[in-house]
Amino acid sequence: MKSPRSLRIKPEDVTTVKGLDKLIYKAEEEGVELAWHRFMKQQPQCGFGLLGICCRNCAMGPCRINPFGGEPSRGVCGATADTIVARNLIRMIAAGAAAHSDHARDILYVFRDVAWGRNKAYKITDPEKLKWLAGKLGIKTVGRSIMDVAKDVAAVLEKEFGKQDEEPLALVKALAPRKRLAVWLKAGICPRNIDREIVEIMHRTHMGVDADPVSLIAQGARAALADGWSGSMMATLLSDILFGTPKPVKATANLGVLKEDYVNIIVHGHNPLLSMKIVEAAMSKEMQELARKYGAKGVNVAGMCCTGNEVLMRLGVPIAGSMLMQELAIVTGAVEAIVADYQCIMPALVTVAQCYHTKLITTEKKAKIPGALHIEFDPARADECAREIVRIAIENYQNRVPEKVFIPKEKVELVAGFSVEAILSALGGTLKPLADALRSGVIKGVVGIVGCNNPKVKHTYGHVELTKELIKRDILVVGTGCWAIAAALHGLLTPKAASMAGPGLRKLCAKLGIPPALHMGSCVDCSRMLLLLGMLADELGVDISDLPVAGSAPEWMSEKAVSIGTYFVASGVLVHLGVVPPVLGSEKVTKILTEDLEAIVGARFYVETDPKKAAEYIAEYIEEKRRRLGWPV
Repeated sequence: MKSPRSLRIKPEDVTTVKGLDKLIYKAEEEGVELAWHRFMKQQPQCGFGLLGICCRNCAMGPCRINPFGGEPSRGVCGATADTIVARNLIRMIAAGAAAHSDHARDILYVFRDVAWGRNKAYKITDPEKLKWLAGKLGIKTVGRSIMDVAKDVAAVLEKEFGKQDEEPLALVKALAPRKRLAVWLKAGICPRNIDREIVEIMHRTHMGVDADPVSLIAQGARAALADGWSGSMMATLLSDILFGTPKPVKATANLGVLKEDYVNIIVHGHNPLLSMKIVEAAMSKEMQELARKYGAKGVNVAGMCCTGNEVLMRLGVPIAGSMLMQELAIVTGAVEAIVADYQCIMPALVTVAQCYHTKLITTEKKAKIPGALHIEFDPARADECAREIVRIAIENYQNRVPEKVFIPKEKVELVAGFSVEAILSALGGTLKPLADALRSGVIKGVVGIVGCNNPKVKHTYGHVELTKELIKRDILVVGTGCWAIAAALHGLLTPKAASMAGPGLRKLCAKLGIPPALHMGSCVDCSRMLLLLGMLADELGVDISDLPVAGSAPEWMSEKAVSIGTYFVASGVLVHLGVVPPVLGSEKVTKILTEDLEAIVGARFYVETDPKKAAEYIAEYIEEKRRRLGWPV
C-alpha cells in the first residue's frame, strides 16, 4: 500500500493550508495513499479525454478524434469533434443538475411530510420565509395556518420536477428578474421541468439524435437554469424554512478543531437532513454521558465539505476542512466516525480508514461504498438513526490507537452565515446602500467565487490568491462551497481581513462590521447569489448582465460545478474557470462558450489557470461594465 519514494509528496507543492504538511508526512510514513498520490499515478492523463474528443455513447466505440487534424476525423457514426465535445459537455451538466436537484427532492419530500404531519422529527423553523416563498408563488397566506400554507407550497414545488406543459418553472417565474426571463424566452432556453431538461440531454446525446453543437449547448443551458433557479434554489429555500435562515455566526476551521480527549465525529457530504440531527444527538446529555462512560470527555462534532457548511452556518459547528482534506482527517488517528451522506465523498476513505480505527458510515441508499458501514437514513426515524450512529462512534473510542494520534494545532476564526437576509440586515434592510456603494465606486464590483478542490491545482491556492487580488482592488467577494472553507482556512472570513482590502471596501467593511469575503453557504446556496443578483439588478433598474459582477470557479472538478457555471453564464454573469474544461478538442464549441454566448445571454466563460492574471482580467471586465453604466472608474 505504501507509495514508492518516487511518488512522495512535497506538501509545499500541493497545499497552502497550515498544519497539513505534518499530516501528509504522517500518512506517507504510515503507508497511507492520498488523493495526490493517486493523481500522480494517473500521469499522463488521457489527452483525448482532456480535450473532450472521446466518445463511448454507443457500442460501436469508443471513438476518438485526431486532435491534430488528421484521421480519424469522425466517430464510427460520423460524429465530429464539435458534436462529441458538445455532447460530453452537456452530459456533465446533466449529471451536475441531477445531483443538486435530487438533493432538493430529498429536502422537499421531508418538507411535504412535515406539512402533512407525517414526519414529527422535523419542524418549520422559519415560518416567515415560508410565507415569503408562498407569496412569491401566488399562494394565499393571510388567515391560514402555516401547515396549510406549507401543503400548498409543497404541491407547487413537486410539480417543478414533473409538470408536462411548456410554461417556465414556477420558481423561475416567481424569482427571476423580468428582463432576464425575457432573454431566456427569446433564446429558447427557459426551463420547463427539472427532470425533463435532464432527460432531454440524455436523449439528445444518444447515438443518432442531436449532432448540432449549438442546439446541444442550448439544451445544456436550459438544464443548468432548471438547476440554479429551481432545483438548487428549492434546496436552499426549504433548508432555510426547516432549519432556519443563516445569520452571521462565529466559529473555527482547520483540523485543529478535532479534540484529542473527545469522541470526534465528522459529518461529510451535502445534505443537512441527517447532519443537523447528528449534531443534535451528539450534544444531548445522554450521548455526552455515554462518551464519558467510555473514557472520553465528551463528543465533538466537526464538519467537512458542504454538509460542514450547512451545520457551520446554522449551528456554529466548527469545520474541519474542504474536499481534499477528508482523508487527512482520518490520518489524524483521532476520528471515531465519518458520517457521509452524498457527493464529493471519496471511495478511498474506506481504504484510509482501514489503516486506523475510524468507521466510515454511509447513510444514503443512493451513495453506498463497498467496505463502509451502511446505516440507511430514514427521515421518519431521523432521531433514532442519529442516536444509533453517534452511539457507534462513541463505542469506537475505545479502539483508538493513542500512538497513531496526531492533531495539528492550527485552527482559525471565521464568521459564516451571510444569507441574503443577513446581508440585507447588515445593510439596514434594503440593498440601497450596496447599490449606492457600487454606483459611487466605493466598491467597484462583486465577484462570486464557488467550487471544489482539484489536485490539479495547489490546494486552496486558486481560491485564496484570487480572493486577495480582488478585495485589494475594492471588489467585494461572496462565495460558497469549498471556496468558503478555503477562505476560512486563510483568515479571510473575519472583519480583520478587511486590512487586506482596498480603501473603499475596507471602509464599507468597517461601517458594516463584515469581512471583505462573505460566506454564503454550501454549493446549492449559489442560488442565494442568484437571488441577490436579481434583487440588485431590479434595485438599479438593469439586467443582471449589465451589473459590474463576475463569477469564478478557480479549483472546480465536479459536474455540479459545470452546471453552476453554466447557469451563472446563462443568467448574465461572466464565469472564470481556473481548470481547463474538456472542450478544447473543438474550436467551434470553445468559441461558443468563450465568445458567442455573450451575444445570446450577455455573458460567457473565461479560462485562466493563473489566479492573479484572472483577477486582473476580471477587474478590467468590471471596469468596462461600470463605463457602460456611466459609473466612475
